[in-house]
Amino acid sequence: MQRILSHMRKAIEEYNMIEENDKIAICLSGGKDSITMLHAFKSLQRFYPKKFEIIAISIDPGFEFFDTNLLHEICNSLDIPLFIGKSNAKQIVFDIRKEKNPCSLCANLRRGIINSIAIEQGCNKIALGHNEDDVLETFMLNLFYTGNIGTFSPVSYMDRTKITLIRPLIYTTEKETRRFIRKNNLSIMSKVCPMDRNL
Repeated sequence: MQRILSHMRKAIEEYNMIEENDKIAICLSGGKDSITMLHAFKSLQRFYPKKFEIIAISIDPGFEFFDTNLLHEICNSLDIPLFIGKSNAKQIVFDIRKEKNPCSLCANLRRGIINSIAIEQGCNKIALGHNEDDVLETFMLNLFYTGNIGTFSPVSYMDRTKITLIRPLIYTTEKETRRFIRKNNLSIMSKVCPMDRNL
């Protein structure tokens, strides 16, 4: 955890991700990155000089394998409030529209619900679990498919909702989150989407 916290704190301080009295909604998918980030935020909260609150938000997309009980167990063990929004993503994206490339539409549906819950709970920031590998993959995809040089921003302010998106794991590799989960014998959802590893 110390290595992950070191990377995470570096990202937070370089990009000014946390301010005094922030209320941060941590997006919890049930995968290794979001669960690692949840644990890291709980540890950071104990010693970080700026005081902040955290909650967890998860979106149930309607897949039969989505394990809300696991998410409740994780958040209860850390004493973090969990809010689960119900989405009809499965029905819209897979059953009705039968999307061959469903990620963009599914992400938009989830994002809208996450934003709504965050606003309802008085959050001013939303933390996403994109890691260093995601930064590099997005850079390469942009380069190869659009000819642009760029990736997603570590911090993004959304004018419409007045919420700031932060990505504190941008200096943390996927290998490190995998090692943290394994070393601490933590359970994760083995599958969070039917398109895992297919796109």
